[in-house]
Amino acid sequence: MAETGEFGGRDSGADGFLSRARTVAGPGFNRWLVPPCALAIHLCIGMAYGFSVFWLPLSRAIGITDPVVCKDLSLLGALTTTTCDWRVSDLVWTYTLFFVVLGASAAIWGGWLERAGPRKAGVVAAFCWCGGMGIAAIGVSMHQLWLIWIGSGVIGGIGLGLGYISPVSTLIKWFPDRRGMATGMAIMGFGGGAMIGGPLADLLMKHFASPTGVGVWQTFLVLASVYFVFMMAGAIGYRVPAEGWAPAGWTAPTSAKASISSLNVALSDAHRTPQFWLVWLVLFFNVSASIGIIGIASPMLQELFGGRLIDAPSVLFTAFDDDQKKAAAAVGAGFVGAISLFNIGGRFFWAWLSDRIGRKPLFATILVAGAVLYGFAAPALAGTTLGLFILVFCILASMYGGGFATAPAYLADLFGTKYVGAIHGRLLTAWSTAGVVGPLLVANMRDRAIAAGVPRSDIYPPIFWVLAAMLVAGFVANLFVRPVAAKFHMPADDRPVTVETVAGATVATSTGTSPVVVFAWLAVGLPILWGIYMTLSKALILLK
Repeated sequence: MAETGEFGGRDSGADGFLSRARTVAGPGFNRWLVPPCALAIHLCIGMAYGFSVFWLPLSRAIGITDPVVCKDLSLLGALTTTTCDWRVSDLVWTYTLFFVVLGASAAIWGGWLERAGPRKAGVVAAFCWCGGMGIAAIGVSMHQLWLIWIGSGVIGGIGLGLGYISPVSTLIKWFPDRRGMATGMAIMGFGGGAMIGGPLADLLMKHFASPTGVGVWQTFLVLASVYFVFMMAGAIGYRVPAEGWAPAGWTAPTSAKASISSLNVALSDAHRTPQFWLVWLVLFFNVSASIGIIGIASPMLQELFGGRLIDAPSVLFTAFDDDQKKAAAAVGAGFVGAISLFNIGGRFFWAWLSDRIGRKPLFATILVAGAVLYGFAAPALAGTTLGLFILVFCILASMYGGGFATAPAYLADLFGTKYVGAIHGRLLTAWSTAGVVGPLLVANMRDRAIAAGVPRSDIYPPIFWVLAAMLVAGFVANLFVRPVAAKFHMPADDRPVTVETVAGATVATSTGTSPVVVFAWLAVGLPILWGIYMTLSKALILLK
């Protein structure tokens, strides 16, 4: 008889191919097969960051060449109209829904994920994410915005949440000696999804475009099909280590060596600790300070530097003619590409560095450095020194990504590894909240300044100072993080053994390079290299 688990309901038994019991690694399994499985899923769901490539084509889905604009169209009217083109402001709600639903679904079903295992969660994520894109394709073909919202935004958002957290606890258990690096590799994939999916979607839309259509619904279906294959392969490839497994020669750090707990905190107790809410604030402020400004990176650069971007330093942004607007937009796109690369690289670099210096010092470093860059460097360089300004924001983007990648390892250090996936799911509500607060704050300050007649080149320094203050607040919250009190630790018989002498603990000690390992890494590595090439080709315009 199956036992009742920590999360309620029945624990997964050995019945069924997708059950957690069927994912326990067998003899000779190589743990380096798990990261490419995680990357396969994260590279697909990471396309959520690249959905902006669809907004302009969808805004002329009826007019094809020029939007069919209906004045005074209400939101309800936009959701159901079949005769008016959609406004970009209505379409971008899909993006907002992505990350609100991501956080909510990760928090709600994180406990189920720990019980069911990463394979079942990955399969459900594949059906939700790809099925949601299929529903969105129907919405585009019928010109029903509400179907796009429900399909990609809600159902796809659930797939985002489950797909995002599905590999977290698994990777941390496979790599207790390299927690930051392991989660950094997977979450790097989420940042890289748009780097691959964005250019691919653009190519597909150009291929399917016709005098009667913009090619979006066909692109949705092709992407959904490709993503489904990759996500299912990643989910089926997931394995969990045998209970008590640890890498050969590795022992858990003692409290004297590092702020890493070998004890576990139950999911039901984690949110009762001050540590959870302090880390929640750290992530919230780190994300809020950058997500809004990254979202308007291209117009920000154009407004701050104006004609300096196109060898016409005396021309203001507001005086650009059509050709100058196109030239400046190309530079802005290169800026966005450079930011994307640093965002992705930062997810791995900063998480890897946290294995060397510790999670708390790492967050202290990126929060202080970010506050200095926002508070002093960015305002001083705005509109004056283009190269250094771009470098500042590339560094900021890397630290933004690094915060995401380091958070799961931070939680594992504080709460143990047993329920870290579910705890991480609840922490992601900080991301959802920041995804609303950050963009609204930046957009509101920008719009107020424009309405007040402030020159475009003077709009952003006050915004930078507010964002710097947010990072200072995150730094203060991080200062108060301490080890979790002993009263929250689980009883000794519920603690996982961390020695390699446990029965079955030696089943996953293979470290050699097999053809399967090589193939798995090539399957995710080649798309990443293609995405880097496409992004660099846009970013190189910054060097001209």
